[in-house]
Amino acid sequence: MSKVRVAVIGCGSISKYRHIPEYAANPNVELVAFVDPVIERAQQFAEQHGGKAFADYETMLAEVKPDAVSVCTPNALHASMSIAAAKAGAHVLVEKPMAVSDAEAEAMIQAAEDNGVKLMVGHNQRLMPPHVKAKQILESGVLGKVLTFRTSFGHPGPDAWSVDGANSWFFRKEEALMGAMGDLGVHKSDLIRWMLNDEVAEIGAFVGTLHKEGTQVDDNASCILRMKSGAIGTLVASWTYYKGEDNSTILWCENGVMKIGTHPDDQVIVELRNGTVEKHKVGAISTNEKQESSGVIDAFVDSIVNGTTPAISGEEGRASLKVILCAFESQETGKFITVNA
Repeated sequence: MSKVRVAVIGCGSISKYRHIPEYAANPNVELVAFVDPVIERAQQFAEQHGGKAFADYETMLAEVKPDAVSVCTPNALHASMSIAAAKAGAHVLVEKPMAVSDAEAEAMIQAAEDNGVKLMVGHNQRLMPPHVKAKQILESGVLGKVLTFRTSFGHPGPDAWSVDGANSWFFRKEEALMGAMGDLGVHKSDLIRWMLNDEVAEIGAFVGTLHKEGTQVDDNASCILRMKSGAIGTLVASWTYYKGEDNSTILWCENGVMKIGTHPDDQVIVELRNGTVEKHKVGAISTNEKQESSGVIDAFVDSIVNGTTPAISGEEGRASLKVILCAFESQETGKFITVNA
């Protein structure tokens, strides 16, 4: 069959380190266009991988008519670009958070449906080997029911990661709308929903800007969650873990505890009440310093090639976004918020 012709919209760090190299490594893909308002960035990738460079995505969609696009732009642009791409007949892989409001997320899902294209959200944490292993262990039943949990994602912030450093769009409220919660918190709301096969019923949150200067977006959030199953736990997102990244989850269950991402070599540790300890070396979780293949690109391309439903659908992205939006509402109102009320 002919290759999937892919355009990448937005040529910042997430494209540079994840999307572009992973598309380039996929035998079913031809990279045909790169879009960035800083045209030199797009040109650099076009020279490297072939394809055309554009400063404007609408011109690209009309001229190139790609089969699929990756939307790797500031959060506030995700919805408009994804909807335009869907209307142009392209499958869409959008970075997280998929949108900045529930109405936007709904409109994106509808646009994909109306135009017969796939919509996938780049929640890569589901595909990281330690998380896949942890879900398998949970589903085996050996730990029994999850009673309580804590899940945390923190690093020193986008100033260390973004191509624009401290001048990054991540810090501009009108482009990002949300900070650490949109960057890291939504990864964790997605992970906990997926791993526990459960939905967040209620959330209370402190969300604020504690240390990053010259920005109105949040750099820290601490949330308390009650799941539909009754399990309770905490979710933390931070851009001020200056001594290194933490992406860990601990689940306390009826029959023991499972620790994920707490140890550099034993990525999943299961300690049962009967004294048994199992340690699993299953491959690392990707960090900003050390990029592992995310699996997201391959899963997206597979769904196009095989005509299957994307691994992380628009509906899933919407449900995970909703949790984060409710956390902001909790901060604003000082109340616990019922999710999906």
